[in-house]
Amino acid sequence: MRSETLTLVLVNLAGIMERADESLLPAVYKEVGAALHADPTRLGSLTLFRSIVQSSCYPIAAYLAIRHNRVHIIAYGAFLWAAATFLVAFSSTFFQWRVACQGSYVAHSQLDGIWSMALILFTEEFSLPWICCTSNFLIFNEGLYVLGKVAYKGKDSIYGMENHVAVSRALNGIGLAIVAPAIQSLVADSTDDNNRGTAFGWLQLTSNFGSVIGGFLSLMMAPVTFMGIHGWRISFHLVGIISVTVGILVRIFAHDPHFPDGGADISDQVRTKSFHSEVKDLFQEAKAVVKIPSFQIIVAQGVTGSFPWSAMSFAAMWLELSGFSHGKTAFLIGMFVLATSLGGLFGGRMGDKLSKRLPNSGRIILSQISSASGIPLAAVLLLALPSNASTLAMHGLFLFITGFCISWNAPATNNPIFAEIVPEKSRTSIYALDRSFESVLSSFAPPVVGILAQHVYGYKPVPEGSEDITTDRGNAASLAKALYTAIGIPLALCCLIYSFLYFTYPRDRERAQMDALIESELQTLELDGWPLRGEDSHVELEAKELYTEEQSVIEMDYEVRNSLDLDDDSDEKILLYRQLTFANLGDSTAGEK
Repeated sequence: MRSETLTLVLVNLAGIMERADESLLPAVYKEVGAALHADPTRLGSLTLFRSIVQSSCYPIAAYLAIRHNRVHIIAYGAFLWAAATFLVAFSSTFFQWRVACQGSYVAHSQLDGIWSMALILFTEEFSLPWICCTSNFLIFNEGLYVLGKVAYKGKDSIYGMENHVAVSRALNGIGLAIVAPAIQSLVADSTDDNNRGTAFGWLQLTSNFGSVIGGFLSLMMAPVTFMGIHGWRISFHLVGIISVTVGILVRIFAHDPHFPDGGADISDQVRTKSFHSEVKDLFQEAKAVVKIPSFQIIVAQGVTGSFPWSAMSFAAMWLELSGFSHGKTAFLIGMFVLATSLGGLFGGRMGDKLSKRLPNSGRIILSQISSASGIPLAAVLLLALPSNASTLAMHGLFLFITGFCISWNAPATNNPIFAEIVPEKSRTSIYALDRSFESVLSSFAPPVVGILAQHVYGYKPVPEGSEDITTDRGNAASLAKALYTAIGIPLALCCLIYSFLYFTYPRDRERAQMDALIESELQTLELDGWPLRGEDSHVELEAKELYTEEQSVIEMDYEVRNSLDLDDDSDEKILLYRQLTFANLGDSTAGEK
Protein backbone atom coordinates (compact mmCIF):
# COMPACT_ATOMS: atom_id res chain seq x y z
CA MET A 1 0.00 0.00 0.00
CA ARG A 2 1.32 3.46 -0.92
CA SER A 3 2.38 5.77 1.87
CA GLU A 4 -0.25 8.39 0.95
CA THR A 5 -3.05 5.83 0.87
CA LEU A 6 -1.98 4.28 4.17
CA THR A 7 -1.87 7.72 5.77
CA LEU A 8 -5.39 8.58 4.60
CA VAL A 9 -6.68 5.22 5.85
CA LEU A 10 -5.12 5.74 9.28
CA VAL A 11 -6.30 9.36 9.44
CA ASN A 12 -9.86 8.24 8.67
CA LEU A 13 -9.49 5.56 11.34
CA ALA A 14 -8.51 8.26 13.82
CA GLY A 15 -11.59 10.22 12.72
CA ILE A 16 -13.72 7.16 13.44
CA MET A 17 -12.43 6.93 17.01
CA GLU A 18 -12.75 10.68 17.53
CA ARG A 19 -16.46 10.58 16.73
CA ALA A 20 -16.94 7.33 18.65
CA ASP A 21 -15.55 9.00 21.74
CA GLU A 22 -17.76 12.07 21.28
CA SER A 23 -20.91 9.96 21.00
CA LEU A 24 -20.37 7.84 24.12
CA LEU A 25 -21.78 10.16 26.77
CA PRO A 26 -24.89 11.48 24.94
CA ALA A 27 -25.96 7.91 24.19
CA VAL A 28 -26.11 7.07 27.91
CA TYR A 29 -27.41 10.37 29.27
CA LYS A 30 -30.25 8.51 30.97
CA GLU A 31 -27.93 6.10 32.80
CA VAL A 32 -25.41 8.80 33.74
CA GLY A 33 -28.26 11.01 34.91
CA ALA A 34 -29.52 8.21 37.13
CA ALA A 35 -26.02 7.60 38.53
CA LEU A 36 -25.50 11.29 39.31
CA HIS A 37 -29.18 12.11 40.02
CA ALA A 38 -28.81 14.82 37.37
CA ASP A 39 -31.58 16.50 35.37
CA PRO A 40 -31.31 17.37 31.63
CA THR A 41 -29.85 20.80 32.36
CA ARG A 42 -26.92 19.33 34.27
CA LEU A 43 -26.45 16.58 31.70
CA GLY A 44 -26.29 19.19 28.98
CA SER A 45 -23.74 21.14 31.00
CA LEU A 46 -21.34 18.16 30.84
CA THR A 47 -21.26 18.46 27.05
CA LEU A 48 -21.05 22.24 27.39
CA PHE A 49 -17.94 22.00 29.58
CA ARG A 50 -16.21 19.74 27.06
CA SER A 51 -17.19 21.94 24.13
CA ILE A 52 -15.97 25.16 25.76
CA VAL A 53 -12.54 23.70 26.48
CA GLN A 54 -12.45 22.07 23.04
CA SER A 55 -13.24 25.40 21.37
CA SER A 56 -10.58 27.28 23.34
CA CYS A 57 -7.94 24.76 22.26
CA TYR A 58 -8.54 24.97 18.50
CA PRO A 59 -6.13 27.94 18.08
CA ILE A 60 -3.49 25.85 19.82
CA ALA A 61 -4.21 23.10 17.32
CA ALA A 62 -3.47 25.51 14.48
CA TYR A 63 -0.07 26.37 15.95
CA LEU A 64 0.80 22.73 16.56
CA ALA A 65 -0.19 21.69 13.04
CA ILE A 66 2.02 24.39 11.52
CA ARG A 67 5.08 23.67 13.66
CA HIS A 68 4.81 19.93 14.31
CA ASN A 69 4.23 16.80 12.26
CA ARG A 70 0.45 16.50 11.93
CA VAL A 71 0.31 12.71 12.20
CA HIS A 72 2.16 12.97 15.51
CA ILE A 73 -0.37 15.53 16.71
CA ILE A 74 -3.20 13.16 15.80
CA ALA A 75 -1.51 10.32 17.68
CA TYR A 76 -0.88 12.35 20.85
CA GLY A 77 -4.40 13.76 20.72
CA ALA A 78 -5.76 10.21 20.62
CA PHE A 79 -3.70 9.33 23.69
CA LEU A 80 -5.05 12.35 25.54
CA TRP A 81 -8.72 11.81 24.78
CA ALA A 82 -8.32 8.09 25.60
CA ALA A 83 -6.91 8.98 29.02
CA ALA A 84 -9.83 11.32 29.65
CA THR A 85 -12.28 8.63 28.55
CA PHE A 86 -10.78 6.25 31.09
CA LEU A 87 -11.24 8.90 33.78
CA VAL A 88 -14.93 9.27 32.92
CA ALA A 89 -15.36 5.51 33.22
CA PHE A 90 -13.68 5.48 36.63
CA SER A 91 -15.38 8.62 37.92
CA SER A 92 -17.60 8.53 41.00
CA THR A 93 -16.29 5.10 41.98
CA PHE A 94 -12.49 5.22 42.17
CA PHE A 95 -11.43 8.87 41.75
CA GLN A 96 -12.53 12.10 43.45
CA TRP A 97 -11.26 15.19 41.63
CA ARG A 98 -10.48 17.70 44.36
CA VAL A 99 -7.90 19.89 42.65
CA ALA A 100 -10.53 22.46 41.61
CA CYS A 101 -11.70 22.78 45.20
CA GLN A 102 -8.26 24.02 46.21
CA GLY A 103 -9.22 27.41 44.79
CA SER A 104 -7.72 30.17 42.78
CA TYR A 105 -4.29 30.40 44.41
CA VAL A 106 -3.20 26.88 43.57
CA ALA A 107 -4.38 27.12 39.97
CA HIS A 108 -2.55 30.41 39.41
CA SER A 109 0.66 29.15 41.00
CA GLN A 110 0.56 26.03 38.84
CA LEU A 111 0.04 28.12 35.71
CA ASP A 112 2.95 30.38 36.61
CA GLY A 113 5.20 27.38 37.07
CA ILE A 114 4.17 25.81 33.77
CA TRP A 115 4.62 28.92 31.67
CA SER A 116 7.93 29.79 33.33
CA MET A 117 9.29 26.58 31.80
CA ALA A 118 7.70 27.12 28.37
CA LEU A 119 10.55 29.09 26.80
CA ILE A 120 13.05 26.46 27.96
CA LEU A 121 11.12 23.41 26.84
CA PHE A 122 9.30 24.52 23.68
CA THR A 123 11.87 22.91 21.39
CA GLU A 124 11.02 19.50 22.82
CA GLU A 125 8.62 17.48 20.72
CA PHE A 126 6.19 16.88 23.59
CA SER A 127 6.58 20.08 25.54
CA LEU A 128 4.37 22.64 23.79
CA PRO A 129 1.30 20.42 23.34
CA TRP A 130 1.37 19.32 26.96
CA ILE A 131 2.10 22.82 28.27
CA CYS A 132 -0.95 24.13 26.39
CA CYS A 133 -3.16 21.21 27.37
CA THR A 134 -2.21 21.36 31.06
CA SER A 135 -2.65 25.11 31.21
CA ASN A 136 -6.09 25.00 29.58
CA PHE A 137 -7.08 22.22 31.94
CA LEU A 138 -6.10 24.27 35.00
CA ILE A 139 -7.88 27.37 33.69
CA PHE A 140 -11.00 25.31 33.11
CA ASN A 141 -10.65 23.62 36.49
CA GLU A 142 -10.64 26.93 38.31
CA GLY A 143 -13.52 28.27 36.23
CA LEU A 144 -15.53 25.13 36.85
CA TYR A 145 -15.15 25.60 40.58
CA VAL A 146 -16.47 29.16 40.42
CA LEU A 147 -19.36 28.22 38.09
CA GLY A 148 -20.25 25.28 40.28
CA LYS A 149 -20.34 27.40 43.42
CA VAL A 150 -22.54 29.99 41.72
CA ALA A 151 -24.88 27.50 40.05
CA TYR A 152 -25.37 25.42 43.18
CA LYS A 153 -25.41 28.35 45.60
CA GLY A 154 -22.12 27.59 47.28
CA LYS A 155 -22.79 23.92 47.96
CA ASP A 156 -19.43 22.15 47.64
CA SER A 157 -20.97 18.74 48.15
CA ILE A 158 -23.21 18.98 45.09
CA TYR A 159 -20.41 20.43 43.02
CA GLY A 160 -18.01 17.69 44.13
CA MET A 161 -20.44 14.99 43.02
CA GLU A 162 -20.27 16.05 39.37
CA ASN A 163 -16.88 17.76 39.25
CA HIS A 164 -14.89 14.64 38.40
CA VAL A 165 -17.09 13.82 35.39
CA ALA A 166 -17.06 17.41 34.09
CA VAL A 167 -13.29 17.78 34.45
CA SER A 168 -12.75 14.47 32.66
CA ARG A 169 -14.94 15.67 29.81
CA ALA A 170 -12.91 18.88 29.66
CA LEU A 171 -9.67 16.92 29.27
CA ASN A 172 -11.43 14.90 26.61
CA GLY A 173 -12.20 18.12 24.74
CA ILE A 174 -8.52 19.10 24.65
CA GLY A 175 -7.57 15.83 22.97
CA LEU A 176 -10.38 16.09 20.44
CA ALA A 177 -9.56 19.74 19.66
CA ILE A 178 -5.95 19.22 18.62
CA VAL A 179 -6.87 16.33 16.30
CA ALA A 180 -9.75 17.63 14.17
CA PRO A 181 -8.01 20.51 12.29
CA ALA A 182 -4.97 18.32 11.58
CA ILE A 183 -7.19 15.65 10.02
CA GLN A 184 -9.10 18.16 7.88
CA SER A 185 -5.98 19.91 6.60
CA LEU A 186 -4.35 16.60 5.68
CA VAL A 187 -7.41 15.67 3.61
CA ALA A 188 -7.48 19.11 1.94
CA ASP A 189 -3.78 18.91 1.05
CA SER A 190 -4.29 15.50 -0.54
CA THR A 191 -7.04 16.60 -2.97
CA ASP A 192 -7.82 19.28 -5.56
CA ASP A 193 -10.84 21.47 -6.33
CA ASN A 194 -12.48 18.77 -8.45
CA ASN A 195 -12.56 15.96 -5.88
CA ARG A 196 -12.22 17.71 -2.53
CA GLY A 197 -15.92 17.48 -1.74
CA THR A 198 -15.91 13.73 -2.32
CA ALA A 199 -12.87 13.31 -0.07
CA PHE A 200 -14.56 15.23 2.73
CA GLY A 201 -17.68 13.16 2.12
CA TRP A 202 -15.68 9.99 2.71
CA LEU A 203 -14.20 11.54 5.85
CA GLN A 204 -17.70 12.32 7.11
CA LEU A 205 -18.85 8.80 6.28
CA THR A 206 -16.02 7.12 8.15
CA SER A 207 -16.27 9.55 11.07
CA ASN A 208 -20.00 8.96 11.37
CA PHE A 209 -19.29 5.26 11.38
CA GLY A 210 -17.42 6.03 14.59
CA SER A 211 -20.56 7.68 15.96
CA VAL A 212 -22.47 4.48 15.20
CA ILE A 213 -19.84 2.43 17.00
CA GLY A 214 -19.75 4.68 20.05
CA GLY A 215 -23.50 5.18 20.35
CA PHE A 216 -24.44 1.59 19.57
CA LEU A 217 -21.79 0.15 21.89
CA SER A 218 -22.71 2.29 24.87
CA LEU A 219 -26.46 1.82 24.37
CA MET A 220 -26.23 -1.95 24.02
CA MET A 221 -23.96 -2.29 27.03
CA ALA A 222 -25.87 0.19 29.21
CA PRO A 223 -28.24 -2.36 30.82
CA VAL A 224 -25.47 -4.95 31.31
CA THR A 225 -23.46 -5.39 34.51
CA PHE A 226 -20.13 -7.25 34.49
CA MET A 227 -18.44 -8.08 37.80
CA GLY A 228 -20.39 -5.29 39.45
CA ILE A 229 -19.34 -2.71 36.82
CA HIS A 230 -22.06 -0.92 34.89
CA GLY A 231 -22.07 -1.57 31.17
CA TRP A 232 -21.79 2.09 30.17
CA ARG A 233 -18.50 2.28 32.07
CA ILE A 234 -17.18 -0.78 30.24
CA SER A 235 -18.01 0.84 26.89
CA PHE A 236 -15.91 3.86 27.87
CA HIS A 237 -12.98 1.57 28.72
CA LEU A 238 -13.24 -0.25 25.38
CA VAL A 239 -13.25 2.95 23.33
CA GLY A 240 -10.29 4.23 25.33
CA ILE A 241 -8.28 1.07 24.62
CA ILE A 242 -9.06 1.16 20.89
CA SER A 243 -8.17 4.87 20.73
CA VAL A 244 -4.74 4.18 22.22
CA THR A 245 -4.20 1.41 19.65
CA VAL A 246 -5.16 3.71 16.77
CA GLY A 247 -2.88 6.43 18.11
CA ILE A 248 0.06 4.01 18.13
CA LEU A 249 -0.65 2.92 14.54
CA VAL A 250 -0.90 6.51 13.33
CA ARG A 251 2.32 7.45 15.12
CA ILE A 252 4.28 4.57 13.57
CA PHE A 253 2.91 4.20 10.03
CA ALA A 254 1.34 7.51 8.90
CA HIS A 255 3.31 10.29 7.18
CA ASP A 256 2.78 14.04 6.86
CA PRO A 257 3.58 15.31 3.31
CA HIS A 258 5.07 18.46 4.88
CA PHE A 259 7.61 16.22 6.64
CA PRO A 260 8.78 13.73 3.99
CA ASP A 261 11.76 12.71 6.11
CA GLY A 262 9.50 11.84 9.05
CA GLY A 263 10.67 14.72 11.24
CA ALA A 264 8.62 15.49 14.30
CA ASP A 265 9.16 19.23 14.44
CA ILE A 266 9.71 21.90 11.84
CA SER A 267 12.76 22.90 13.83
CA ASP A 268 14.34 19.67 12.64
CA GLN A 269 14.47 21.26 9.21
CA VAL A 270 14.60 25.03 9.76
CA ARG A 271 15.65 26.84 12.93
CA THR A 272 15.35 30.45 11.88
CA LYS A 273 12.40 31.85 13.85
CA SER A 274 11.96 32.36 17.56
CA PHE A 275 8.94 31.17 19.47
CA HIS A 276 7.70 34.75 19.81
CA SER A 277 7.95 35.43 16.07
CA GLU A 278 6.15 32.19 15.22
CA VAL A 279 3.28 33.04 17.55
CA LYS A 280 3.16 36.54 16.06
CA ASP A 281 3.02 35.08 12.55
CA LEU A 282 0.21 32.77 13.65
CA PHE A 283 -1.84 35.69 14.95
CA GLN A 284 -1.22 37.64 11.75
CA GLU A 285 -2.35 34.67 9.69
CA ALA A 286 -5.44 34.23 11.85
CA LYS A 287 -6.22 37.93 11.52
CA ALA A 288 -5.99 37.70 7.73
CA VAL A 289 -8.26 34.64 7.67
CA VAL A 290 -10.88 36.24 9.90
CA LYS A 291 -11.08 39.24 7.56
CA ILE A 292 -12.15 37.09 4.59
CA PRO A 293 -15.88 37.82 4.01
CA SER A 294 -16.72 34.27 2.93
CA PHE A 295 -15.11 32.89 6.08
CA GLN A 296 -17.21 35.22 8.22
CA ILE A 297 -20.40 34.11 6.46
CA ILE A 298 -19.64 30.39 6.72
CA VAL A 299 -18.81 30.76 10.41
CA ALA A 300 -22.07 32.66 10.97
CA GLN A 301 -24.11 29.94 9.29
CA GLY A 302 -22.02 27.32 11.05
CA VAL A 303 -22.92 28.68 14.45
CA THR A 304 -26.62 28.31 13.65
CA GLY A 305 -26.16 25.16 11.57
CA SER A 306 -24.16 23.37 14.27
CA PHE A 307 -26.74 24.16 16.94
CA PRO A 308 -29.19 21.44 15.80
CA TRP A 309 -26.43 18.81 15.69
CA SER A 310 -25.42 19.62 19.27
CA ALA A 311 -29.05 19.55 20.35
CA MET A 312 -29.42 16.06 18.87
CA SER A 313 -27.30 14.75 21.73
CA PHE A 314 -30.66 14.35 23.50
CA ALA A 315 -32.10 12.16 20.73
CA ALA A 316 -31.32 8.88 22.50
CA MET A 317 -32.88 10.11 25.73
CA TRP A 318 -36.00 11.28 23.83
CA LEU A 319 -36.41 7.88 22.16
CA GLU A 320 -36.02 6.00 25.44
CA LEU A 321 -38.57 8.24 27.15
CA SER A 322 -40.90 7.56 24.21
CA GLY A 323 -40.84 3.88 25.13
CA PHE A 324 -38.16 2.40 22.89
CA SER A 325 -35.85 -0.15 24.47
CA HIS A 326 -32.09 0.22 24.54
CA GLY A 327 -31.76 -2.08 21.55
CA LYS A 328 -34.38 -0.26 19.48
CA THR A 329 -32.94 3.12 20.46
CA ALA A 330 -29.50 1.95 19.35
CA PHE A 331 -30.99 0.78 16.05
CA LEU A 332 -32.74 4.10 15.43
CA ILE A 333 -29.69 6.18 16.31
CA GLY A 334 -27.62 3.91 14.09
CA MET A 335 -30.05 4.49 11.21
CA PHE A 336 -29.76 8.25 11.66
CA VAL A 337 -25.95 8.19 11.74
CA LEU A 338 -25.83 5.84 8.74
CA ALA A 339 -28.07 8.27 6.85
CA THR A 340 -25.84 11.24 7.71
CA SER A 341 -22.82 9.24 6.53
CA LEU A 342 -24.37 8.40 3.17
CA GLY A 343 -25.78 11.91 2.91
CA GLY A 344 -22.34 13.41 3.46
CA LEU A 345 -20.84 11.29 0.69
CA PHE A 346 -23.77 12.13 -1.62
CA GLY A 347 -23.52 15.83 -0.79
CA GLY A 348 -19.78 15.89 -1.39
CA ARG A 349 -20.13 14.26 -4.82
CA MET A 350 -23.02 16.51 -5.81
CA GLY A 351 -21.08 19.54 -4.64
CA ASP A 352 -18.17 18.61 -6.91
CA LYS A 353 -20.50 18.10 -9.88
CA LEU A 354 -22.45 21.32 -9.34
CA SER A 355 -19.24 23.31 -8.83
CA LYS A 356 -18.18 22.33 -12.36
CA ARG A 357 -21.50 23.38 -13.89
CA LEU A 358 -22.10 26.40 -11.64
CA PRO A 359 -18.69 27.34 -10.20
CA ASN A 360 -19.95 30.45 -8.40
CA SER A 361 -23.18 29.12 -6.94
CA GLY A 362 -23.49 25.32 -7.22
CA ARG A 363 -22.17 24.45 -3.77
CA ILE A 364 -24.21 27.21 -2.12
CA ILE A 365 -27.50 26.10 -3.72
CA LEU A 366 -26.95 22.55 -2.49
CA SER A 367 -26.41 23.68 1.10
CA GLN A 368 -29.54 25.84 1.10
CA ILE A 369 -31.59 22.87 -0.09
CA SER A 370 -30.06 20.75 2.67
CA SER A 371 -30.69 23.17 5.53
CA ALA A 372 -34.21 24.09 4.38
CA SER A 373 -35.30 20.45 4.07
CA GLY A 374 -34.54 19.79 7.72
CA ILE A 375 -37.26 22.13 8.98
CA PRO A 376 -40.36 20.17 7.82
CA LEU A 377 -38.68 16.78 8.26
CA ALA A 378 -37.80 17.51 11.89
CA ALA A 379 -41.36 18.74 12.51
CA VAL A 380 -42.82 15.44 11.33
CA LEU A 381 -40.28 13.41 13.28
CA LEU A 382 -40.52 15.24 16.60
CA LEU A 383 -44.05 16.64 16.64
CA ALA A 384 -46.25 14.57 14.31
CA LEU A 385 -45.25 10.96 15.00
CA PRO A 386 -46.78 9.42 18.14
CA SER A 387 -44.52 8.96 21.16
CA ASN A 388 -44.70 5.20 21.57
CA ALA A 389 -42.66 2.16 20.63
CA SER A 390 -45.23 0.86 18.11
CA THR A 391 -44.00 3.25 15.42
CA LEU A 392 -40.46 1.89 15.11
CA ALA A 393 -40.62 1.69 11.30
CA MET A 394 -41.93 5.25 10.88
CA HIS A 395 -39.38 6.66 13.30
CA GLY A 396 -36.62 4.80 11.50
CA LEU A 397 -37.80 6.02 8.08
CA PHE A 398 -37.99 9.70 9.05
CA LEU A 399 -34.75 9.55 11.00
CA PHE A 400 -33.04 8.15 7.89
CA ILE A 401 -34.56 10.72 5.50
CA THR A 402 -33.80 13.60 7.87
CA GLY A 403 -30.23 12.49 8.46
CA PHE A 404 -29.60 12.00 4.74
CA CYS A 405 -30.91 15.43 3.73
CA ILE A 406 -29.39 17.67 6.43
CA SER A 407 -25.81 16.38 6.20
CA TRP A 408 -24.62 17.96 2.94
CA ASN A 409 -23.32 21.32 4.15
CA ALA A 410 -19.85 20.47 5.45
CA PRO A 411 -18.56 18.14 2.69
CA ALA A 412 -20.35 19.88 -0.19
CA THR A 413 -19.79 23.52 0.69
CA ASN A 414 -18.01 24.58 3.87
CA ASN A 415 -14.85 22.47 3.82
CA PRO A 416 -14.17 22.75 0.05
CA ILE A 417 -14.75 26.52 0.05
CA PHE A 418 -12.37 26.95 2.99
CA ALA A 419 -9.64 25.23 0.98
CA GLU A 420 -10.28 27.54 -2.00
CA ILE A 421 -10.30 30.95 -0.29
CA VAL A 422 -6.92 30.72 1.50
CA PRO A 423 -3.40 29.64 0.49
CA GLU A 424 -2.42 26.05 1.20
CA LYS A 425 -0.27 27.03 4.18
CA SER A 426 -3.31 28.61 5.90
CA ARG A 427 -5.67 25.66 5.62
CA THR A 428 -5.05 24.28 9.09
CA SER A 429 -5.64 27.73 10.55
CA ILE A 430 -8.93 28.28 8.75
CA TYR A 431 -10.28 24.87 9.80
CA ALA A 432 -9.17 25.42 13.40
CA LEU A 433 -10.68 28.91 13.56
CA ASP A 434 -13.92 27.65 12.05
CA ARG A 435 -14.23 24.87 14.61
CA SER A 436 -13.39 27.27 17.42
CA PHE A 437 -15.96 29.93 16.52
CA GLU A 438 -18.71 27.46 15.70
CA SER A 439 -18.19 25.22 18.71
CA VAL A 440 -18.23 28.04 21.24
CA LEU A 441 -21.85 28.98 20.59
CA SER A 442 -23.20 25.63 19.40
CA SER A 443 -21.93 24.05 22.63
CA PHE A 444 -24.73 25.87 24.43
CA ALA A 445 -27.33 23.81 22.56
CA PRO A 446 -27.58 20.90 25.06
CA PRO A 447 -28.12 23.18 28.09
CA VAL A 448 -30.62 25.26 26.08
CA VAL A 449 -32.57 22.11 25.22
CA GLY A 450 -32.55 21.10 28.87
CA ILE A 451 -33.72 24.52 30.04
CA LEU A 452 -36.47 24.69 27.40
CA ALA A 453 -37.68 21.20 28.26
CA GLN A 454 -37.84 21.87 32.00
CA HIS A 455 -38.88 25.51 32.26
CA VAL A 456 -40.88 26.09 29.06
CA TYR A 457 -42.39 22.78 27.96
CA GLY A 458 -43.00 21.16 31.35
CA TYR A 459 -40.39 18.40 31.67
CA LYS A 460 -40.69 16.85 35.15
CA PRO A 461 -37.68 14.96 36.57
CA VAL A 462 -38.74 11.47 37.63
CA PRO A 463 -38.14 10.77 41.35
CA GLU A 464 -35.53 8.14 42.15
CA GLY A 465 -37.00 4.64 41.97
CA SER A 466 -40.14 5.74 40.12
CA GLU A 467 -41.29 3.87 36.99
CA ASP A 468 -44.20 6.11 36.03
CA ILE A 469 -44.71 5.52 32.30
CA THR A 470 -47.15 8.45 32.01
CA THR A 471 -44.51 10.85 33.28
CA ASP A 472 -41.99 9.43 30.79
CA ARG A 473 -44.38 10.00 27.88
CA GLY A 474 -45.06 13.55 28.99
CA ASN A 475 -41.36 14.20 29.36
CA ALA A 476 -40.77 12.76 25.88
CA ALA A 477 -43.26 15.26 24.42
CA SER A 478 -41.63 18.14 26.32
CA LEU A 479 -38.18 17.11 25.18
CA ALA A 480 -39.38 16.76 21.57
CA LYS A 481 -40.75 20.32 21.57
CA ALA A 482 -37.50 21.63 23.04
CA LEU A 483 -35.52 19.73 20.41
CA TYR A 484 -37.57 21.13 17.55
CA THR A 485 -37.14 24.67 18.85
CA ALA A 486 -33.37 24.13 18.89
CA ILE A 487 -33.44 22.59 15.39
CA GLY A 488 -36.05 24.42 13.31
CA ILE A 489 -35.13 28.03 14.09
CA PRO A 490 -31.34 27.61 13.63
CA LEU A 491 -31.82 25.74 10.33
CA ALA A 492 -33.97 28.58 8.97
CA LEU A 493 -31.30 31.12 9.92
CA CYS A 494 -28.60 28.88 8.42
CA CYS A 495 -30.40 28.76 5.06
CA LEU A 496 -30.80 32.54 5.05
CA ILE A 497 -27.16 33.28 5.91
CA TYR A 498 -25.90 31.06 3.08
CA SER A 499 -27.43 33.56 0.61
CA PHE A 500 -24.66 36.10 1.29
CA LEU A 501 -22.06 33.69 -0.13
CA TYR A 502 -23.36 34.38 -3.64
CA PHE A 503 -21.77 37.83 -3.41
CA THR A 504 -18.50 37.06 -1.59
CA TYR A 505 -17.36 33.56 -2.58
CA PRO A 506 -16.39 34.23 -6.25
CA ARG A 507 -14.36 37.30 -5.33
CA ASP A 508 -12.58 35.63 -2.40
CA ARG A 509 -11.74 32.56 -4.47
CA GLU A 510 -10.25 34.66 -7.27
CA ARG A 511 -8.26 36.71 -4.78
CA ALA A 512 -6.78 33.55 -3.25
CA GLN A 513 -5.88 32.24 -6.71
CA MET A 514 -4.18 35.53 -7.53
CA ASP A 515 -2.21 35.39 -4.29
CA ALA A 516 -1.07 31.84 -5.05
CA LEU A 517 -0.04 32.86 -8.58
CA ILE A 518 2.00 35.81 -7.30
CA GLU A 519 3.76 33.64 -4.74
CA SER A 520 4.48 30.97 -7.35
CA GLU A 521 5.86 33.56 -9.79
CA LEU A 522 8.17 35.06 -7.18
CA GLN A 523 9.46 31.61 -6.27
CA THR A 524 10.11 30.90 -9.95
CA LEU A 525 12.09 34.13 -10.28
CA GLU A 526 14.24 33.15 -7.33
CA LEU A 527 14.83 29.65 -8.69
CA ASP A 528 15.88 31.13 -12.05
CA GLY A 529 18.59 33.13 -10.29
CA TRP A 530 17.11 36.57 -10.82
CA PRO A 531 18.43 39.06 -8.24
CA LEU A 532 15.44 39.70 -6.00
CA ARG A 533 17.40 40.90 -2.97
CA GLY A 534 20.47 42.99 -2.37
CA GLU A 535 21.83 46.42 -3.10
CA ASP A 536 21.67 46.14 -6.89
CA SER A 537 18.05 45.15 -7.13
CA HIS A 538 14.79 45.82 -5.36
CA VAL A 539 11.50 43.98 -5.30
CA GLU A 540 8.67 45.37 -3.24
CA LEU A 541 5.44 43.49 -2.66
CA GLU A 542 2.86 45.50 -0.85
CA ALA A 543 -0.28 43.52 0.05
CA LYS A 544 -2.42 45.80 2.12
CA GLU A 545 -5.18 43.79 3.66
CA LEU A 546 -4.86 41.02 1.06
CA TYR A 547 -8.15 39.45 2.03
CA THR A 548 -10.18 42.66 2.13
CA GLU A 549 -11.47 45.01 -0.51
CA GLU A 550 -8.24 47.04 -0.73
CA GLN A 551 -5.95 46.89 -3.73
CA SER A 552 -2.76 44.79 -3.86
CA VAL A 553 0.18 46.69 -5.42
CA ILE A 554 3.29 45.09 -6.86
CA GLU A 555 6.28 47.29 -7.58
CA MET A 556 9.37 45.88 -9.30
CA ASP A 557 12.49 47.97 -9.88
CA TYR A 558 15.58 46.40 -11.42
CA GLU A 559 18.75 48.49 -11.51
CA VAL A 560 21.17 45.75 -12.56
CA ARG A 561 21.11 44.96 -16.25
CA ASN A 562 24.18 42.76 -16.29
CA SER A 563 22.37 40.01 -14.44
CA LEU A 564 20.07 39.57 -17.43
CA ASP A 565 21.26 38.63 -20.87
CA LEU A 566 18.86 40.76 -22.86
CA ASP A 567 20.61 39.85 -26.10
CA ASP A 568 19.39 36.33 -25.63
CA ASP A 569 16.09 36.01 -27.45
CA SER A 570 14.75 33.42 -24.97
CA ASP A 571 15.56 35.63 -21.98
CA GLU A 572 13.76 38.54 -23.61
CA LYS A 573 10.69 36.40 -24.12
CA ILE A 574 10.74 35.18 -20.53
CA LEU A 575 11.10 38.72 -19.23
CA LEU A 576 8.28 39.98 -21.43
CA TYR A 577 6.01 37.13 -20.33
CA ARG A 578 6.59 37.81 -16.65
CA GLN A 579 6.14 41.54 -17.02
CA LEU A 580 2.83 40.95 -18.76
CA THR A 581 1.80 38.48 -16.05
CA PHE A 582 2.42 40.94 -13.25
CA ALA A 583 0.76 43.75 -15.21
CA ASN A 584 -2.36 41.63 -15.72
CA LEU A 585 -2.44 40.77 -12.03
CA GLY A 586 -2.29 44.43 -11.08
CA ASP A 587 -5.04 45.30 -13.59
CA SER A 588 -7.32 42.53 -12.33
CA THR A 589 -6.87 43.67 -8.75
CA ALA A 590 -7.64 47.26 -9.64
CA GLY A 591 -10.70 46.10 -11.54
CA GLU A 592 -11.98 44.30 -8.47
CA LYS A 593 -11.73 47.47 -6.48
